Amino acid sequence: MIRPVDLVADIGEILVPEAHIQAKVAELGARISADYTDRQLTLVSVLKGSLPFMADLMRAITIPVRIDLMEVSSYGGTATESSGLVRILKDLSASIEREDVLIVEDIVDTGLTLNYLIRYLRGKNPATLRICTLLDKPARRLVDIPIDYVGFTIPDQFVVGYGLDYGEVYRNLRFVGVLKPEVYSEPA
Repeated sequence: MIRPVDLVADIGEILVPEAHIQAKVAELGARISADYTDRQLTLVSVLKGSLPFMADLMRAITIPVRIDLMEVSSYGGTATESSGLVRILKDLSASIEREDVLIVEDIVDTGLTLNYLIRYLRGKNPATLRICTLLDKPARRLVDIPIDYVGFTIPDQFVVGYGLDYGEVYRNLRFVGVLKPEVYSEPA
């Protein structure tokens, strides 16, 4: 029998409340706007998880921005561990050559996927390439990634909400919460 999803009961604790997220997005938007004054910036969202963050962040930025979307996959056998093998499912729609580019991520975990993405995008000759992430989980890092803008540094817990999912569910939560282990450890 498949366990029913309960968006409230499945959360063990709220790690980052909605109000903290919104305040941090405003702060990051102001910093990015100041850093790119008199320049146009291209935001590249890594689908699907970073979509809510990207939408809020672009509205908090006060300089001209273009947006583009990529979808990559690095999840293999299980939905909680990266396989390390990265596939591009959706590439950029426009050239980023000689553009100032900011990769917008929901979470940086092992760094394997982002490391691949950075190398891939550098091959498209942007003027600059920087990274903004809502969540940084350094305890799991396998590759050293220089992150230019970090919203929150979090402990090594399985989190969902504000775009982050488990089995394509929980993305619509307005906060970041820790998923109870029994939810993702039960056999399907």
